Amino acid sequence: MDLHSLKPAEGSKHRRIRVGRGRASGKGKTAGRGHKGQMSRAGATHKPLFEGGQMPFVRKLPKRGFKNFNSKEILPVNLDALNVFEDGTEVTIELLQEKGLVNGRFDGVKILGTGSIEKKLTVKVNAFSASAKEALEAAGGTCEVV
Repeated sequence: MDLHSLKPAEGSKHRRIRVGRGRASGKGKTAGRGHKGQMSRAGATHKPLFEGGQMPFVRKLPKRGFKNFNSKEILPVNLDALNVFEDGTEVTIELLQEKGLVNGRFDGVKILGTGSIEKKLTVKVNAFSASAKEALEAAGGTCEVV
């Protein structure tokens, strides 16, 4: 195949329709805009959600609560999930992502005290629950808040 032999796919290219060029063209006189009305006029626009003057659907819907844009998405990880790591491992957020224990978009990771830990680990995350910190240190590990 050479550059000079390349052609667009069949039916993908269309000729531009030239409107307002006489009756015989099929798009003369009103140029496909119909008779009268807002959209027949030059420069006619309306807002994206405008519904012809009736109450817009968006305004009919009930509004409840609010979305706090300053909220942080903190992902929980239970203690028993940390048993997948070898003894003496330094567990970081990146390592938790590699193992698939946390994924998606988030602002931080918190270790919760559900389950038990049998490994001696150094855990470096954003937060710990009191019971998780106690259990980790009882198992001989350390907790570091990043």
